[in-house]
Amino acid sequence: MRVLLRMCAVVAACVLAAALALAAQEKLAETQRTPPGKVEPVGVAPLKPEDILTPTAAGAPVDPKTYKLGAEDVILVRVWREPELSGLNVIRPDGQITMPLIGDVPAAGLTPLELGAKITEKLSQFINRPEIIVLVQNVRSKRYYATGEVLRPGAYPLVVPTTVLEALTLAGGFREFANTKGITVLRGAKRFKFNYKDVIKGKNLSQNILIESGDYIIVP
Repeated sequence: MRVLLRMCAVVAACVLAAALALAAQEKLAETQRTPPGKVEPVGVAPLKPEDILTPTAAGAPVDPKTYKLGAEDVILVRVWREPELSGLNVIRPDGQITMPLIGDVPAAGLTPLELGAKITEKLSQFINRPEIIVLVQNVRSKRYYATGEVLRPGAYPLVVPTTVLEALTLAGGFREFANTKGITVLRGAKRFKFNYKDVIKGKNLSQNILIESGDYIIVP
């Protein structure tokens, strides 16, 4: 009988301890709960959009202060502590994106930082002090093409100002029998000659022009 009483006492003590621990957890959660209708960050503050350099799918860094968004660019709009409002968006041919609550938002021609400010302004009508970050996931609106006797032919995103020499480097350099003296940059009806050997020797540097969106670099 004594053994049974002791076992009952131990079980009762365990149940009481568990109940006290559960009550303490509920009390802590209640103190951390955000009041209804407000979006207040708890703990670590969100990163500032201007402090973020996001890599694209091709690995090139996008500066949110300078890069101009365009049609077909893929962006991630992140609303702090509002996952249902966050998500990927592809900028439509009309230059806009569509978001919950606020509908269509013009995006083309703006930097990610400017677009974030515009979304913040619109969401402020529904959310208290929204924190918005716009990240470029894939640059599709501005591209150039490297073709011919390069190691990695294909399309490349034009994220930052890029010279012909830099573009050729990104394309992996040349194949064994490439004619590096007869490279052509095709820009619509215009053609620009590029002599790789001259440029790397410091000669005729004016031919090392900046690439524009839509350019083809042809290495024979």
